[in-house]
Amino acid sequence: MKRMITGISLCALLTSAAFAQANAPAFEVASVKQAAPQTDGRIMVRMGGDPGRVDYANVALKAVLARAYNVKQHQITGPSWLDDRYDITAKVPEGVPADKVPLMLQALLAERFKMVIHKETKDQSVYALIVGKNGPKLTKSDPPVPGAEPAGPRTFSSGSAGGPPPPPPPGGRGGATFTTRDGGPVQAPRGAMMMSMGGPGGNARMQANGITLARFSDMLSNMLDRPVIDMTELTGNYDIALDVSMEDMVGMRRLAGPGGPGAGGPAGGGGDHVPAPDSVASASIFSAIQNLGLKLDPRKAPVEFVIVDRGDKVPTEN
Repeated sequence: MKRMITGISLCALLTSAAFAQANAPAFEVASVKQAAPQTDGRIMVRMGGDPGRVDYANVALKAVLARAYNVKQHQITGPSWLDDRYDITAKVPEGVPADKVPLMLQALLAERFKMVIHKETKDQSVYALIVGKNGPKLTKSDPPVPGAEPAGPRTFSSGSAGGPPPPPPPGGRGGATFTTRDGGPVQAPRGAMMMSMGGPGGNARMQANGITLARFSDMLSNMLDRPVIDMTELTGNYDIALDVSMEDMVGMRRLAGPGGPGAGGPAGGGGDHVPAPDSVASASIFSAIQNLGLKLDPRKAPVEFVIVDRGDKVPTEN
């Protein structure tokens, strides 16, 4: 009798899940195609869209999965083509709230890529981002300027030649600036990360304006040998600049892969990819974090993973 009740309960659960998936909202129209290769030495990524639209350009499929399942990229394991880049545009049906977009992305990935996933929770080595003993030394961001480009998980890279990153969009907000090799000041757009090979003292500089510490932790995950989890309990948006050694920057690029750091490549040893301890230098990164009144504390923590069991690299036609 107990087995029968358990079987009935499981059947009801699966039926309920299938019903919910079948009745989940879907995009009105959607276009999914592989992104064209970028040949100018820079990686330009856009994850945004006006209200009622999804507009992703040159975005790694792993980043789309992270948005769809509300996880970080280091929590996604699957085939190597999840790091391939795609352009995705879609229209949200009128009256459907924005918080339904992740469910619609899940359905889109299942439909176009025939993607099948499951979830697992594992204990993993992480770095906890915590407040140092003397308190934080962070600069609060100014409020965004009305009409300025909205914040988003975008990355601008200076490229292999070390030239300056692109300038901020018109109407952008204020924030920290730095000087590149050609002597010109460059400012990161709000919510974006910018890197330059010509920072003070010949170091590389990573700059982020108007970001939360949770987002900053995601960026750090791309520079280190394990994920970084925000445990500071600090809220709000900050302007942050880190000066790191050229060795660290080179190591960060090697760890992040051809997609560039923070732009959708393997994030902080995501999934089964965990680099050897000496595969990426990090001494100056830890020092730079301490200069912010923060600390990276190594520890073990339970992490939920999204496992991609199977799927097609080439999406079905639009």
